[in-house]
Amino acid sequence: MFLTEQEKQTISDAIRAAESRTSGEIVTVIARAVDDYLYIPTLWAGLLALFTPSVLLLMPIELEALIMYTIQICIFVTATMLFRWTPLKLALIPKAVKYRRASRLAYEQFIQQGLHRTAERNGLLLFVAVAERYVEIIADQGINERVPKDTWSGIVDQFVILVKQRKIAAGFLTAIERCGNILQEHFPVEPLDQNELPNHLVEL
Repeated sequence: MFLTEQEKQTISDAIRAAESRTSGEIVTVIARAVDDYLYIPTLWAGLLALFTPSVLLLMPIELEALIMYTIQICIFVTATMLFRWTPLKLALIPKAVKYRRASRLAYEQFIQQGLHRTAERNGLLLFVAVAERYVEIIADQGINERVPKDTWSGIVDQFVILVKQRKIAAGFLTAIERCGNILQEHFPVEPLDQNELPNHLVEL
């Protein structure tokens, strides 16, 4: 568990406080990991086993084909199990692959959580993938028309640092506060403003 119930409640309260100052809507989503990457251990173990005969042939001893094949199978099985260890598995995955999958899930959540259906198109998604150490802020059309997209980069960078330090709750609270200030500037609260989206943290 990355967040305690108290931390989740604090995040919910922070969203409510931020939205009290703006007509914008903030939704927070956290994923332990965006994929199980089951193919990664098998792929790397297969490559290691594939090159095993070449290494064995360089040794100053002769091995029968059956022994060499047995060694190859043992290496494949052992490596597959070893590479299933989450920290090692994630280290073997190219950063571009992890980020691409995380971003895809973020956009899927943007739609699933209904941020594209707000009256003023002013929904904002704060998405975090913990295993990938990935943070993305996705703003709807109404916000993008008034706020340059690079406005969010500094918030994302700071959030990523806190995720790496396992200070996820602090990352959310800081990001919510800063995003709320930006939304307040461009979408001040209106007298008849209604809360269109839930304030609780969505966990995947």
